[in-house]
Amino acid sequence: MAHRLIFKPSFRGIHFRNELFAGFTVAMTMIPESLSFAILAGISPIIGLYAAFIMGIVTAILGGRPGMVSGGAGATIVVLIALISTHGIDYLLATVILAGVLQISVGLFKLGKFIRLIPQPVMYGFLNGLAVIIFMAQVEQFKVMINGQFTWLTGSPLYLMIGLTLLTASIVYLFPKLTRFIPSSLVAIIVVSLGVYFFDIDTKKVIDIAAVSGGLPTFRIPAIPFNLETLTIVFPYAVIMASVGLIESLLTLNMVDELTQSKGKPNKESIAQGVANMLNGFFGGMGGCAMVAQTLVNLNAGAKTRLSAIIGALSILVIILFGGPIIEQIPMAALVGVMMMVALGTFQWVTFRLINKMPKSDIMVGITVALITIFIHNLALAVLVGVLISALVFAWDHAKRLRIDSSINQEGHKIYQIHGPLFFGSCQAFTDNFNYANDPEVIYIDFRSSKIIDMSALEALKKVIDHYAQINKHVILIHLDPQSSTLIHNTKGYIDVEIN
Repeated sequence: MAHRLIFKPSFRGIHFRNELFAGFTVAMTMIPESLSFAILAGISPIIGLYAAFIMGIVTAILGGRPGMVSGGAGATIVVLIALISTHGIDYLLATVILAGVLQISVGLFKLGKFIRLIPQPVMYGFLNGLAVIIFMAQVEQFKVMINGQFTWLTGSPLYLMIGLTLLTASIVYLFPKLTRFIPSSLVAIIVVSLGVYFFDIDTKKVIDIAAVSGGLPTFRIPAIPFNLETLTIVFPYAVIMASVGLIESLLTLNMVDELTQSKGKPNKESIAQGVANMLNGFFGGMGGCAMVAQTLVNLNAGAKTRLSAIIGALSILVIILFGGPIIEQIPMAALVGVMMMVALGTFQWVTFRLINKMPKSDIMVGITVALITIFIHNLALAVLVGVLISALVFAWDHAKRLRIDSSINQEGHKIYQIHGPLFFGSCQAFTDNFNYANDPEVIYIDFRSSKIIDMSALEALKKVIDHYAQINKHVILIHLDPQSSTLIHNTKGYIDVEIN
């Protein structure tokens, strides 16, 4: 009896159908964004597409977790616009290479784990700000260039663009209620594109932004002088690009961790981002980092492995080589509708429910990070400010928790029992709580419920000990934990005190 061979779309947990469709959808949404940011930076659009391909393929293979998508992101190219305008494309490529080296170093020295220190309010603010940026970037597509200047669409072209965008968004929203067999974003792009083609609708298309066709990226070393002067020009930009790229990439990794209830490898992702950027510099790409919007498109399409990102990157290469004439005819409204829905999905609507339940300091942090992300477009600065504010609030809160109780034991000695951590924020409260003049000759400072945290704490302790010594009174430290005891012993000769 003959057996029929039945093709199964999954093999060892990999759902090839989902991965395939997700990859195609990611490619479709990444192309216009890469083109737009390249044009914004004043460089050839093909440089943006090369970045999308190289970043995508390298990080898909070497990256720190499945599901993430990297490409020619606006966050990294925006910080290099000034360099491009003053020094040209070769300095851009050299900067991208050096930024890659810095990112690899972060991964090799295992510094990527510090992304876990970013508080949740900072994450909320980052994602909300990014959602607004993604949405507003799509609004810009409602402009057209006339006589070298961008002006808003009016009349029938505007109404057609709005209608097609709403149609796309409706398909993206409603199609999953029918089936999840095919990603709704891909269905929306295909349906709207076919409608525009068959009904001969005159509307803005990808070709109106730039041509997509090109050849394979070729290796070349940037034509710049290799001297100290060049390094002084390139290095500051490379540091900023590397920082922005890593922060956005590792925040994206953290976001995917939360969405998938799994754990990625930040150090591995840092190395992958660095390798991808180095190759970008040598093969004519503008560099980039992880892309939150495309990552969400990928995950929403059902992707769970590295295969979808690989397919997406290879799709971009095929489009560059062969598929340009077809892709150029896709209506921009279809891509705008998809990305607007991604923006709505990126926004953390839960923050509105929590706004009356979270501490006011956390609300302030989230709003601050979002505003910096939206108006300054500097993701690294936004996250840094958010972390600093959170750290200061944390320090202030814990500084207020320091409490000192005092008592006299049977021998007539004074005992000060410290409650709460002793660190830079609580040092003033610590030194102000001792009654130097009226205390007996022997004073015990009990650290049973406290710890010595930092250098400021040691300095405060030294002030107290020296003050008592000047009036011939003796201080004894008791119940120190091992870490605090080690800190005291390491300062022998600087802080001389009896430990019991």
